[in-house]
Amino acid sequence: MRNFLRFLGSRVFLIQVGLALGVTALLVFGLMQWLKGSTHHGDFVQVPDLSRRSVTEARGLLEKAGLRYQVVDSANYNPDFPRFSITEQDPPALSQVKPNRKVYVTVNPSGYKKVTVPEIIQVTRRNATSMLRAVGLEVGRVTYVDELGKDMVYRIRYQGKFINPGDRIPRTSLIELVCGNGTVPEEARIKAQSEE
Repeated sequence: MRNFLRFLGSRVFLIQVGLALGVTALLVFGLMQWLKGSTHHGDFVQVPDLSRRSVTEARGLLEKAGLRYQVVDSANYNPDFPRFSITEQDPPALSQVKPNRKVYVTVNPSGYKKVTVPEIIQVTRRNATSMLRAVGLEVGRVTYVDELGKDMVYRIRYQGKFINPGDRIPRTSLIELVCGNGTVPEEARIKAQSEE
């Protein structure tokens, strides 16, 4: 034990400890400098505002700023933005980010995605309206014809043409419901009278 304590106080041991600390300090300093250079410590660029710009315009602005981009697929059409323009970006405009950072952009599609018209024939107007809203369609108009089922849907019209359940039309479209008014059609009344 006495020899060990004597060794800890010896000049050789102190030189070894000093060298080890010096090498460790140099390694830490070198590592910090390398990290500073490779992570662009202290280097920031401002994210440009890409809102309402086309993907081509956005690419030019981002490349000029030293940034990359990735298009995030968007199924939700926004009529307030031009078709194929950028509606959202992450990070937001004017943010300070590292060079070569990836900016995620959401592009407005060319129009509303199409939805399938539900099976609403022989369904009450109230239920048909709920079923249409559930898929993103709206009832724009209701017309009545002589049919026995009052408020029962007999036909569906879109942009002046009759359509069928299962047809695909753009989301948010206005549908016209052709419903019964609760009276027997004239032809059916005449036929019933002639059979008597």
